[in-house]
Amino acid sequence: MFVRRFFCLALIVIAVPSFAEHVAWPEFRGPTGDGKVAEAHLPIAIDKTVVQWQTPIHGKGWSSPVVWEDQIWLTTATEDGKRMSVVCVDRHSGKILHDRVLIENEDPSFCHPMNSYATPTPAIEAGRVYVHFGRYLTACLDTKDASLIWQRRGFQCDHYRGPASSPILHDGKLFVAYDGVDVQYVVAFDKQTGQTVWQTQRDIDYGTDVGDQMKAYGTAEVIQVEGRDMLVYPSAVATIAYDPANGDAIWTVYHGGMNASARPLYAGGLVLITNGSGGMVAVKPDGLGDITGSGVVWTSKQSVPKKASPIVLEDLVFMVSDEGILTCRDLATGKVIWKERLTGTYAASPLFADGRIYFFGIEGDILTLDPGETYKPLAQTKLGDGFMASPAVVEDQMILRSKSMLYSIESPNR
Repeated sequence: MFVRRFFCLALIVIAVPSFAEHVAWPEFRGPTGDGKVAEAHLPIAIDKTVVQWQTPIHGKGWSSPVVWEDQIWLTTATEDGKRMSVVCVDRHSGKILHDRVLIENEDPSFCHPMNSYATPTPAIEAGRVYVHFGRYLTACLDTKDASLIWQRRGFQCDHYRGPASSPILHDGKLFVAYDGVDVQYVVAFDKQTGQTVWQTQRDIDYGTDVGDQMKAYGTAEVIQVEGRDMLVYPSAVATIAYDPANGDAIWTVYHGGMNASARPLYAGGLVLITNGSGGMVAVKPDGLGDITGSGVVWTSKQSVPKKASPIVLEDLVFMVSDEGILTCRDLATGKVIWKERLTGTYAASPLFADGRIYFFGIEGDILTLDPGETYKPLAQTKLGDGFMASPAVVEDQMILRSKSMLYSIESPNR
């Protein structure tokens, strides 16, 4: 009952298109952008005994897999960034269908070892997959043969430690953020042609001239408040909600921090934003202009992840910090209900499916949790060489990308 009630609420408050008629996990954190899937029958313990197939993926890439019908798409790059590629895998067999180099760089910019040159997750829809490599390339490919439909290059941005913001689709547009140490702006591309619909500079008082304090890696979320669509886009120091039609700012909330990477969540009338520096704010998104004073309901700096996104289930928030501190909090107040230390460290965002939450560690540790107001672990396992990418689920299949491998996970009695 708890799970069913939550999904009814989630479908109401998040303004995303319906993918019910398709087998799809179309962008970072899935169809509703929150890491949840309504119907799936998955194994409780995730280990090698439930691996149906595994396919090595060359290079280094932290982008999460996206799925449309029978195809899985992801990006990768050489560790030195000189070659950047897109890979398509058959969902049923694990066979590589397409493996295309899109970019060859003689002298790529620096990328921090914790990041990769292929961290932004693609977005996909019928017949088209959209890939993004930060300033290097944004492109639309035909899913039949990986041929280019359109591409855009030449956008200025010094990512400094590498790109990571993932594109999202909404209302005929592809949205991308360029939050570098030198410039910070958001672009809406026409998804059919790749032409710029609008480009908006970040109107943020960063309070510093140090570029390293201005960069971010955030992915947007489109929410609907009182019938109005809002493109909520985190940056360093602040988050801005834009009108997705024209790029006009609706509201801004200042929360501090830098390196924001988690996708915002909208639940219970609150937008949850993590700032990338170990802080979180819960915001009422019904104001105009600077709503920092009027809109912030609660803040927390206790065991908040810098990389992984939270999971919200009805009135509870679950999150794991980079250091492996797992917390359950009250959505309305931010109060910690319980806290546990897990094995290993964490960067991938968790998954809620089949009534359970799955957490995936950098060293390969996997926790399966029965969510509630008490800590109830169901399984603690290990698989592969560790996870930086977040998982995908379609039908009764979990798709996991480790540092070197793509896995298909299904219950053996399916």
